[in-house]
Amino acid sequence: MDILEMPVSGIKGVGPKKQVYLHSAGIKTLEDLLYYFPRSYEDRSRLYPLVQIPHKQRVGVRARVIGGPVEKRINRRLTVIKVAIEDDSGRGWAVWFNNPYPARQLKTGSEYLFFGKGDRRFEIQLLNPDVQKADQRVGIVPVYPSRGRLTPGEFERFIRTALELASGKIKDVFPEEIRVHYDLGEINYCLKNIHYPEDYNSLRQARRRLVFQELFLLQMGLLQIKKSVEDVEKGIFFAEKEVEEIFLKKLPFDLTAAQKRVYGEIKKDMESSRIMNRLVQGDVGSGKTVIAVMALLKAVANGYQGALMVPTEILAEQHYSTLTDLLKGFDVKARLLTGSCSKKERERIYSDIREGHADIIVGTHSLVQGPLEFARLGLVVTDEQHRFGVRQRALLFGKGKNPDVLVMTATPIPRTLALILYGDLDISIIDEMPPGRKTVETYAVDKKIRDRVYKFVGRQLSEGRQAYIVCPLIEESDVIEAVPAAVLYEELKRKYLKGYRIELMHGRMTGLQKEEIMREFRDGKINALVSTTVVEVGVNVANANIMVIENAERFGLAQLHQLRGRVGRGKYQSYCILVNHCSSRVAGERIKTLCTISDGFKIAEKDLTLRGPGDFFGTRQHGLPDLKIARLPADMDILKDAQQLALKIIKQPDARTDAKWRQAFEKIEKLCNENNLPQGTI
Repeated sequence: MDILEMPVSGIKGVGPKKQVYLHSAGIKTLEDLLYYFPRSYEDRSRLYPLVQIPHKQRVGVRARVIGGPVEKRINRRLTVIKVAIEDDSGRGWAVWFNNPYPARQLKTGSEYLFFGKGDRRFEIQLLNPDVQKADQRVGIVPVYPSRGRLTPGEFERFIRTALELASGKIKDVFPEEIRVHYDLGEINYCLKNIHYPEDYNSLRQARRRLVFQELFLLQMGLLQIKKSVEDVEKGIFFAEKEVEEIFLKKLPFDLTAAQKRVYGEIKKDMESSRIMNRLVQGDVGSGKTVIAVMALLKAVANGYQGALMVPTEILAEQHYSTLTDLLKGFDVKARLLTGSCSKKERERIYSDIREGHADIIVGTHSLVQGPLEFARLGLVVTDEQHRFGVRQRALLFGKGKNPDVLVMTATPIPRTLALILYGDLDISIIDEMPPGRKTVETYAVDKKIRDRVYKFVGRQLSEGRQAYIVCPLIEESDVIEAVPAAVLYEELKRKYLKGYRIELMHGRMTGLQKEEIMREFRDGKINALVSTTVVEVGVNVANANIMVIENAERFGLAQLHQLRGRVGRGKYQSYCILVNHCSSRVAGERIKTLCTISDGFKIAEKDLTLRGPGDFFGTRQHGLPDLKIARLPADMDILKDAQQLALKIIKQPDARTDAKWRQAFEKIEKLCNENNLPQGTI
């Protein structure tokens, strides 16, 4: 057995309970442990005299223990444990909160190394210090993120053991000439130095190599998916039809230059013999739906069926309504297929689709589940792409014989990140808004004027408008200070919005419960909706003109922009009010960015720079692994080199059978299996 495949149960100290905790964190093998990278590092080579420790900085001291632990219970939730320590410069205290264990391990009279946060307010203290024996090595030390009940210290012990077991036994995915060409360190050396660096230069070298490997394997996987589509039989040739011109003439508005350009790219794909695999990005309200309808009409005019898949039933109903309105007067038979269809209705729709009596099918995940068969599926369209991903897209693709694929998202994604998330797709961007759309007036306010904010909301409701009010949490938390939706819901009902119908919506509700609330809100039966971010991907509610976001500092800029996009869809002036509960000047300035920028792509670029791709995207891209060590856009230069190598290899017809690339292709296969990509994708 490859040492990397060894189960974590074989690691010293990992008993049945710890194994369960590790598994819940996605760590099942020795390889998973080795690729659980430090969150940060501490340089413990510099030690301070105890009386000179800087305030509020994490530092190290060498000191003797001169007394036993003293515990003091401050309140029900807080116990302080103190141990007196001294060195040649003077005396101080090592202090822990709600954690007596480290203090109880110390022996009076013995010398230790303490690493903690300095506090000089009343007396000299080191807060929550890590402790090691005075004769242990000091240098650059890893700091691991905790996961559930597993502490950073436990991860450190398990990973140290894993490194000892795997030392010198890990096979490299890159042949030596590639490592030399791209200046990449050897894998055993790099894994050791990413966890326990010899010095900062070794750490930089190790990180560069592991970032390159992560991005290379991901790019290879995505390019293989793309190649597997291109290498199958030829795609469908959709001829140009007169109905396309007729449709444009009947539209009650002119397409923007960006819409025309993007449809031109789609048209070119559909009229070629290759399979279209294209992503259309466009901000909320940029007009993606009409482009999708034009592509679906083109498919139908050529004798094929089209499928449009969206994440929720209410969104499916909205698209179905828009589509049928736009196609009035055309001989196109559309059907709506969702999970709430009755068994009899579903069987009738299945029959219509199978027999070719339905031209365009709009639906949710129902389109990829069950025994649904298409007579001649020619075009697959998915909306709000980030809610589906590679796997569902491939399943729907498999319902036809090499259909064209068009995916859409209203989540503006910087091109740098799109290269990672959608490396298997060609990308089109609608970067222009239709004329006449009103800008949502955006205000960043301090929590001190919340009273004025909700009085303003009340006045808008009295004029017949509707409001969204978003909170980061459902209920109160001991860990995070934020306004909980459940508490605000009760406050609004009792005080500010008394007499209006208010509803609470959150992620713990079932899909059917959320759908029903959104449906009633859309129909005007609910005046104000208090919610967590489940409204982020939502419906057109033209009458909703106010979005209040509590604790706006806890959201990313791109997410705030998406929430803002829920309003401004009707004829009324709309408002987005960002309530800041944080005193940080940086947080305040960041939120104010939204008040001056309305372009989703500019906001997304700034958000990516501030937060990194994992936080930026909000939800995991189904079918793709998380980036464990790479950071964009900081690692763009490495990405370009990794993509260059991946493209070079993918073009070599014998690369897959070449022994020097065996390890790389085995890793890529494992990547796909772990992320549930359909068999045969790679």
